Amino acid sequence: MEEVGKNMTLFEYGDDIVILDMGLKFPEEDQHGIDYIIPNISCLKGKEKNVRAVIFSHGHLDHIGASPILLSRLGYPTVVGRPMTLAMVKHRQEDYEPKSSSRLKAITIKSIADRFSFGAFHIRFFQVEHSIMDAVGVILETPAGSIIHPGDWTMERDSKTGKPLVDYRHLARVKRPSILMLESLGAVDVRKSATQDEMKKNLETLIRTAPGRIIIGTFASQIERIGWIIQAAETLGKKVALDGYSMKTNIEIASKLGYIKTKKGTLIKINQIEDYPENKTIIIATGAQGEGNAVLSRIITGNHKNVRLKKSDTVILSSSIIPGNEATIQKLKDELYRQSDNVIHGQIMDIHVSGHGGREDIKYILNTIKPDYFIPVYAYHYMLREAAMLARANGFSSDKILVLDNGQIAEFDGKQWHATDIKVDTSPVFVDGLGVGDVGSVVLKDRQVMAADGMVVVVVQVNTKTRKVMNNPDIITRGFIHIKTSEKLMTEIRNHVKKTTESILQKKMPKKSEDWGEIRGKLRDELGTFLFQETQREPMVLPVVLKV
Repeated sequence: MEEVGKNMTLFEYGDDIVILDMGLKFPEEDQHGIDYIIPNISCLKGKEKNVRAVIFSHGHLDHIGASPILLSRLGYPTVVGRPMTLAMVKHRQEDYEPKSSSRLKAITIKSIADRFSFGAFHIRFFQVEHSIMDAVGVILETPAGSIIHPGDWTMERDSKTGKPLVDYRHLARVKRPSILMLESLGAVDVRKSATQDEMKKNLETLIRTAPGRIIIGTFASQIERIGWIIQAAETLGKKVALDGYSMKTNIEIASKLGYIKTKKGTLIKINQIEDYPENKTIIIATGAQGEGNAVLSRIITGNHKNVRLKKSDTVILSSSIIPGNEATIQKLKDELYRQSDNVIHGQIMDIHVSGHGGREDIKYILNTIKPDYFIPVYAYHYMLREAAMLARANGFSSDKILVLDNGQIAEFDGKQWHATDIKVDTSPVFVDGLGVGDVGSVVLKDRQVMAADGMVVVVVQVNTKTRKVMNNPDIITRGFIHIKTSEKLMTEIRNHVKKTTESILQKKMPKKSEDWGEIRGKLRDELGTFLFQETQREPMVLPVVLKV
């Protein structure tokens, strides 16, 4: 509800549950060692058999990325989606566990006019525009009324008339009372967005007039745009190399389904890029957000196997700035400008169109559909509040607007919808190379401490009879100080450890194993305080006490 990513919504009527989307969220910079984060479904424990269906609105990872794990935990309920979406869900399943997609019980939405019933829920669909093929909005009709959920959406307008290309007026006629759950990521975006036609015209001009090689950085999820770039390149007689696992996978899936059509020879492998004249080659790469291991970052750091950035290259960043990535994108731009004389991005030319509706688009949807209730979703809390204020300014009363926290339950009491005080557990479930949910907040905090201030391991040999420390304690550090240039401090640490250990033992000689744990704890605290006083840093301290 109040974050970007990890999208998943549960709808429950009696003993029937329908789920919309199962997305993941990528970790923040300080969440070290985490691959991604998935929704917490502990609230469904004991209700697994009540899940009638999981509907996927579209194929982006923030809506399908958690599906292999969560579907397994729920016993593989029926999944519903358009062909492209289901193909990506199946591929995600195979990536997670090879040869497991056969477990999926899938229903394909062949037409936007299709209807399905799952228990008390009658499901219909409607057209939406987004940055990927086969995105759909969902209408869930129940005896208590209707829920309208467009998923992720944007509003493309005719470049001449300014009118929306998709007609949403029919949504005003759904069964009442109606609730509109509207993605509100653009609630603070007051800028007039370029149209797809304007963006394509600008990109076509750049592709046609660039003097040398072209490198385009964009999201792997921008499948429609990548497909259009490939077709434009083909028209101009240029070769295209895709680089980035997820991007190549997405285009392969779209091509197999017939959404992207190319002539043989247009797409080449990245290691073939030097076989063609520079002014006849285009590289489409991941990494426009400055991600450390992505293709663009490897190119600018000189770590790419096949590509070295040249002054004559034209670099195009066809992407928006995801909130929180401002600093990394700024660094990316700085490096690109150092190494190339031709860098183009959205701040100087309309070469990107957002896949999310802006403030005026939200207002248009509200005034067109006129739902009985409005729940802004899929955005940070301040954006949800902005969407709520926008609704009030357009005639909605406060009691008809529900701004929910993550995990908060909204329910219909027979007369009206209202937000309850009940919240289910939405604590993050971390996925790393070792497993799912094995990394808790304590482990993550330890990783953050080690990343920030390093680690100090102290090995002390203790004579249990004399209560004295034998020999000098061994000190091992990682990421804390440079030992060779800090010999004085290392001597002080050894002396402090020896003195502190003997002082503790003189007061109390441990008799049980748990007593030794207490000794280690006191030594850790004392040494931690000493290190902070001396260095203003707080490394993780791990004392090892050997009894002799």
